[in-house]
Amino acid sequence: MEVEKIMTDLEKKHPGEVEYLQAVREVLESIEQVYNENPQFEAAGIINRLVEPDRILTIKVPWVDDHGKVHVNLAYRIQFNNAIGPYKGGLRFHPSVNLSILKFLGFEQIFKNSLTSLPMGGAKGGSDFDPKGKSNTEVMRFCQSFMLELWRIIGPETDVPAGDIGVGGREIGFLYGMYKKLAREHSGVLTGKGLNWGGSLVRPEATGYGNVYFAQEMLRTKGTDFKGKTVAISGFGNVAWGAALKVTELGGKVVTISGPDGYVYDSEGISGEKINYMLELRASNQDIVKPYTYEFPNAQFVQGKRPWEVKCDIALPCATQNELGKEDALTLVKNGCMCVCEGANMPTTPEAVEIFQENKVMFAPGKAANAGGVATSGLEMSQNSMKLNWPAAEVDQKLHQIMINIHTACLKYGKEPDGYVNYVKGANIAGFLKVANAMLDQGVL
Repeated sequence: MEVEKIMTDLEKKHPGEVEYLQAVREVLESIEQVYNENPQFEAAGIINRLVEPDRILTIKVPWVDDHGKVHVNLAYRIQFNNAIGPYKGGLRFHPSVNLSILKFLGFEQIFKNSLTSLPMGGAKGGSDFDPKGKSNTEVMRFCQSFMLELWRIIGPETDVPAGDIGVGGREIGFLYGMYKKLAREHSGVLTGKGLNWGGSLVRPEATGYGNVYFAQEMLRTKGTDFKGKTVAISGFGNVAWGAALKVTELGGKVVTISGPDGYVYDSEGISGEKINYMLELRASNQDIVKPYTYEFPNAQFVQGKRPWEVKCDIALPCATQNELGKEDALTLVKNGCMCVCEGANMPTTPEAVEIFQENKVMFAPGKAANAGGVATSGLEMSQNSMKLNWPAAEVDQKLHQIMINIHTACLKYGKEPDGYVNYVKGANIAGFLKVANAMLDQGVL
């Protein structure tokens, strides 16, 4: 495999798809050695087949607002690879959604799902529809219109979408209701469902919980844990909320959350009712964190900046892609940060990752560290198949064990001669080998 040649060809075929190309390059550079040591992969054209989606469905979604005006949005479903199980990946509703972002997310999902050891392939989807500021009936009309086309290619054993940015319990409910009407069946076709109709306990908290469980395993390799540690978190949605809950439970002190408007620094720690208030912030659909300081006036709001300038022991980026850049990484290193564990999908730029690795700061990529969300979605699928619900403690225990297993896999392939663990390399190789071998077993498809 020649990484540069593959990337040059991909850039010609998919010009301007920056996020997608970034994600592919990161994986190819990590697996190059192990790929070249296994000529059967090249003979089967594994890479050429893996970097392109199986199919992309593009949907025109017309819907009518509360004033009778017709709107048209674009939506997509990208089914990337199903070598180890049904396609699985979230739906994102946000104005920034485009093919590049969804292809990057779908490509990452292949390896993330593989790492969970659950039988799930990789997919992603979404729309440039913005649910912010829309009424419930407007969101319902959009979701129903989207599902009128989407239902044709999804199913509990075919493709199981979930939520993502802009797609929470409300949206999943409207989507599922329309699917049920069209398919005339109750099934586990979507995850993130309401507890009254097939959802799993712990699912809203799962990505944040899993992220902290993974970070805890990283810290244990250095003989320490979260107790007494200062933690900077970005974002204020479900991932940040779940992470703040679990960090606090494990004895750490969360001092930041953030939004598009800036970040909040709370030196007293974000715990108890302050964590509960994060849910109120998100439910307001305002997408800003400044109101936190109205509720808790001892906290400080820093407009237009990210929280990585705050001195911390551990950084958990839980917002969005490429939110932690080179200068942020240099600041974190200078301030003595010992561990960076991604809660979002690819929130750290390649330049920032390089700085962390050069300075031997522990760094874990999202495909490993935030796999708790999709892992719990997989557990929801299992519960749906068995027509039962597990108690919260059982789901949490299974999630915890999955994150420990993912960390072990990363150690197996990522430990370097000097003892430093390259979690990016470890996660990519572990995730790739399972998928690649499954593809070999199944022939050229």
